[in-house]
Amino acid sequence: MRGGGLWQLGLSITRRLAQADKKAVGRRYFASEAELKKTVLYDFHVANGGKMVPFAGWSMPIQYKDSIMESTVNCRQNGSLFDVSHMCGFSLKGKDCVPFLEKLVIADVAALAPGTGTLTVFTNEKGGAIDDSVITKVTDDHMYIVVNAGCRDKDLAHIEAHMKSFKAKGGDVSWHIHDERSLLALQGPLAAPVLQHLTKEDLSKVYFGEFRITDINGARCFITRTGYTGEDGFEISVPSENAVDLAKAILEKSEGKVRLTGLGARDSLRLEAGLCLYGNDMEQHITPVEAGLNWAIGKRRKAEGGFLGAEVILKQLAEGPKVRLVGFSSTGPPPRSHSEIQDEKGTNIGEITSGGFSPCLKKNIAMGYVKSGFHKAGTKAKILVRGKAYDGVVTKKPFVPTKYYKPS
Repeated sequence: MRGGGLWQLGLSITRRLAQADKKAVGRRYFASEAELKKTVLYDFHVANGGKMVPFAGWSMPIQYKDSIMESTVNCRQNGSLFDVSHMCGFSLKGKDCVPFLEKLVIADVAALAPGTGTLTVFTNEKGGAIDDSVITKVTDDHMYIVVNAGCRDKDLAHIEAHMKSFKAKGGDVSWHIHDERSLLALQGPLAAPVLQHLTKEDLSKVYFGEFRITDINGARCFITRTGYTGEDGFEISVPSENAVDLAKAILEKSEGKVRLTGLGARDSLRLEAGLCLYGNDMEQHITPVEAGLNWAIGKRRKAEGGFLGAEVILKQLAEGPKVRLVGFSSTGPPPRSHSEIQDEKGTNIGEITSGGFSPCLKKNIAMGYVKSGFHKAGTKAKILVRGKAYDGVVTKKPFVPTKYYKPS
């Protein structure tokens, strides 16, 4: 997911709506509303009190009637339903779709069993991250991929250019962009029991990272047991004409415990889970090794390479990167993106990429890049917020333990 400052924007809007002239706030934040794309759930969001903001070219809910703090805690205690239809899902098909995809990503796609998926990174020639993505092997000749909304245009252009070259050499691959479908994310401890009411599929046999095509609430859906919160949950690709009915059914079956949740709480939840936000914690100049995603590089890929930027990435694996993404906890005001990180002597050693106050832990948490050697848990540092230095310490991620549903 892409887009910095969502959490801060949400908190800012909440304060301003409480204190100031609502019409003035509306003009400031929603002026470009007419130019923005809308998901099929737009009217449903507005009817349910969604505060809509521009995000990656879309009008999306930053929050609803409850605060971002309340929404974050409710997701971990009960559950949340997110509209993530702004993200781009597409399918690659053909007998060569796996070797084609392996030229572009760091995962061992060939080793994935049908019906399973993984987080991966699309890399450029310098080993930098074009985007992070969840890829799923539906069958040996069908891959389903979801990329970030803010990266859609560059991702699709990148893939299309390489596909033309691949096909010109006789490769069998084609694609379909699922603009006819919407995407919902149901997250939290009630996700599985609530969704089970709406499908005959035995969800107790669908584990983290697994994929099914099945009927949910009478509609043919793609479901992946994954998410962006650290909680158990599902991402559900549903035909757009059935999306509103499915959202209503999920909320109804939860008896009010699963709540519509906006992008503000989604940002705080992913930070608590220690998950990267593309555009903040990952960029075109940051490699997967620097971002701490060594585990996402398949063992065979580490040995063979064969993806864009492999030379740079394999060298970093062998020698170690010069900078590393780490977690922090800190005193004082919450650190924000671009806050300077110093060692105890006041020398610059890095920069915060994401930060805020954790609604669940009730303390400041952050992520940022530091020079190698300062990356070990327990390392003390100073973090500058509005020109003043506050105590920080490198802290292991995730900050909140993950609760993914895996075989016991």
